[in-house]
Amino acid sequence: MLPTEMLSIDITTPGGPEVLRPRTIAVPQPGPGEILIRVAGAGVNSPDVQQRRGRYDPPPGASPILGLEVGGVVVALGEGASRYALGEQVVALCNGGGYAEFVAVPEGQVLPLPTGWGLLAGAALPETFFTIQQTLVLRAGLSAGMNVLIYGAAGGLGGAAISISRVYGARPIAIVSSPEKAAYAESLHAAATIDHRRENVLERVRELTDGRGADRIVDIVGGQNLEQNLEAVALEGVILQLATLGGGLAEINAGKIVAKRLSILGSTLRPQPREVKAAIADSLLAKVWPALNEGRLVPPRLKYFSLEEAAAAHEEMEKREHFGKIVLVTRFGESFR
Repeated sequence: MLPTEMLSIDITTPGGPEVLRPRTIAVPQPGPGEILIRVAGAGVNSPDVQQRRGRYDPPPGASPILGLEVGGVVVALGEGASRYALGEQVVALCNGGGYAEFVAVPEGQVLPLPTGWGLLAGAALPETFFTIQQTLVLRAGLSAGMNVLIYGAAGGLGGAAISISRVYGARPIAIVSSPEKAAYAESLHAAATIDHRRENVLERVRELTDGRGADRIVDIVGGQNLEQNLEAVALEGVILQLATLGGGLAEINAGKIVAKRLSILGSTLRPQPREVKAAIADSLLAKVWPALNEGRLVPPRLKYFSLEEAAAAHEEMEKREHFGKIVLVTRFGESFR
């Protein structure tokens, strides 16, 4: 028998980490094509921080509760849901609602827990892996032999970009801000690292690519960084703008876009329909999940906080020295530590 109430994390008002407070609410019911997951762990990601600050509102119909990825166990099936059995261990891309003890998710956004991975490590996979698979692979056409320049390579998105680049036979070049982060990127199998605080990024990119430049660039900085990327990218390359942590406005030389025959792509995952997310899940299952099951990809560095410590987790997320992923652990999830 499932409980009728659960613990979740509420945003009392937009602001700093201190606005996150535990709250008891009703357990959601899975709708048609959805499954109900008892959450063991919920990954913490940059969109959660932006939503808490009041800068990233959930799309219409989505849960206002934070949390875009979880690992847990299937405990109920909505009408027509048949892909997963009760009791099966899974990971899921949520449409919000992950910072809670239960969450209802469209079954197309759910994937089996990879072999050899615990539920808490698995909880740190979906949001970043879905994002990179959609943008770098399905839209930007990642293929073997490409040089992929990755900003924020020690973070969640950056780590996923390193891993997925390796799966497809590409060569990930990690941009980091400290020797510790460089060592971490190397542990994920980055082909090379560039410490932007100590090295000239453009000179190093040209050196590492024999003067050609990067075929694909994964950028989370934005702002004036785009001007540098236009210099660093190869002929007919693609720049993926996945966030604008350094600002949204940039003055660029459009002539370089024309001369190099470049593409600049932007994306946000959360507002996209469930059919698109299900297609991304199918693509991950076909190509990336075998690499996870076979142990060819390294789990991210993880820091754990209890669900009730969500405010402290956000404080940690916002520290400059933070790298890897953070997972909130529910009472159910404590046994999986």
